[in-house]
Amino acid sequence: MTNCTPDPSRSDLPYAALPHVEMGAGFRMLSGVRIVDVTTSIAGPYATMLLSDFGAEVIKVERPEGDDSRKWGPPFLDEQALWFSAVNRNKKSVVIDAGDDEGKARLIRLIRTADVFVTNQPPDVQRKLGLDADSIRKIREDIVFVSITGFGLTGARANLTSYDLIAEGYSGIMDITGDGDGAPQKIGAPAADMLAGQDAAMATLAALIDRMKGGGGSIIDISLAESMTRFLSCRISSYLGSGEVPRRSGGTDSVIAIYQPFETADLPINLGLGSDGIWKRFWKTLGDPEYGARAEFATNSSRRDHRNAIVARIQKLLLGRSRQEWLAAFAENRIPAGPINRVDEVTADRDFHARGLFYAVTSPSGNVVPQVGLGIQIDGRPSTPIRVPPYLGEHTSEILDSLPDEDTGADAAPGKTENWK
Repeated sequence: MTNCTPDPSRSDLPYAALPHVEMGAGFRMLSGVRIVDVTTSIAGPYATMLLSDFGAEVIKVERPEGDDSRKWGPPFLDEQALWFSAVNRNKKSVVIDAGDDEGKARLIRLIRTADVFVTNQPPDVQRKLGLDADSIRKIREDIVFVSITGFGLTGARANLTSYDLIAEGYSGIMDITGDGDGAPQKIGAPAADMLAGQDAAMATLAALIDRMKGGGGSIIDISLAESMTRFLSCRISSYLGSGEVPRRSGGTDSVIAIYQPFETADLPINLGLGSDGIWKRFWKTLGDPEYGARAEFATNSSRRDHRNAIVARIQKLLLGRSRQEWLAAFAENRIPAGPINRVDEVTADRDFHARGLFYAVTSPSGNVVPQVGLGIQIDGRPSTPIRVPPYLGEHTSEILDSLPDEDTGADAAPGKTENWK
């Protein structure tokens, strides 16, 4: 990070307290990779933003009305929805109306220069627009084609439209989230979108490595419903091997005993007693080692049988001291514990700031944009942003005017390297 001083320009907004960083080169592992991204909303843009954080050049192709998420507000910042800003840094925005012949020809010329093409249209719409895998690979045979849809490119549900909410419902996650006596609950973030985006980025990296080794292009098929369902692997596997259907229980039930929130004298706390060694250290820290050493608590399995009594005992003891006192004691004795933060507390966390997870950047026009970073450290440093999220069509002339002539071919693409062919 180049500069860790807070931005004073809007002291009334939370981002003013974030470390303020200068835009730079970022990670360069994917330097020379060009991605043409025609996705909207969250999953596709998140996938390509992850790849851009590793150095890929992402050309965001938008309809004249722009990405749907540009309008997903309030809140807005600098006339753009903050949901859009959250998943579109480092990109160049090009407006192309692929519904007319001239626009379609421009898009084809652009795709010819790309290493990766990413779409999130259902397969029947992909075919209608001529942006399906077969059509794209006729434009460039060795391209990595990435499709992110609700239910995949095949199967009875393939052409159904979907959002994160729909995928969460299909996956089973909503049925095991929430209070036992309450209604099913959606996760408090677009989990299916973000997981599918991560899956798409990971698969793209694997496909690029395979192509570099001479394997040619690939067709990557990502389903929001499947990415979200895989998130439940531990719960699903437990059901398949036992026949016991998981039930929602307000976050207090787990295969691990004890693994849940508790109240303290002031604020709630999370505890994860995931091994016999932690169990013993925990009760010693509480000043009650004899209770933890009882024979009926010797294994995790037996502790599950006595969960209610154990929870009641722990809760009674934790009420005697503040959260901060308990966290200090648990940290000293290597007990997994932590606060239950609100979003404002998370973004004020100085350790996250120091590791580059939250920061603010200033655009060339002087507007400040808050960002959540990549969250991955490489060689001791986080990724540095390359540019702020683009205005609609900001780079149309720059990109389209630089395209090679129709008969020049893909090898004339600007910025391409031999390594990625």
